[in-house]
Amino acid sequence: MNSEKKPEICGIGRRKTSTATITLIPNLSVASENFFEVNGRLGEQYFQYNFNYLHEIEGPLRKLELINQYKIIASVKGGGLTGQAEAIKLALARALCKIDSSNFRSPLKVEGYLSRDARIKERRKYGLKKARKASQSSKR
Repeated sequence: MNSEKKPEICGIGRRKTSTATITLIPNLSVASENFFEVNGRLGEQYFQYNFNYLHEIEGPLRKLELINQYKIIASVKGGGLTGQAEAIKLALARALCKIDSSNFRSPLKVEGYLSRDARIKERRKYGLKKARKASQSSKR
């Protein structure tokens, strides 16, 4: 039995405390409705049909005009929906760069899809109420 395996491209993205691992599979049937899965659920259902999250995730595909050409299977953990959406976006851009680095990298870099947003919550320090908030000092 000679079974040909479809080429799968993987990418990892992080944002805040979210981590996304993504797998791109070439979509042979263009009529397929579920081209985007997150943690075993439809992407629209997982992101609660929020247009902003879905629009942000599709950004790299829309920039390269590759919408509906790949099936996206994402595994996400940690953080909230905003961090997870941005982590998927970064993982998708990195996976697309693995496909064709010479043609895809420069347009994605110009749009800012390949830069990791390193802002995370600052840790709480001892002697303070929060990361920077100190207790009010009394004058008397």
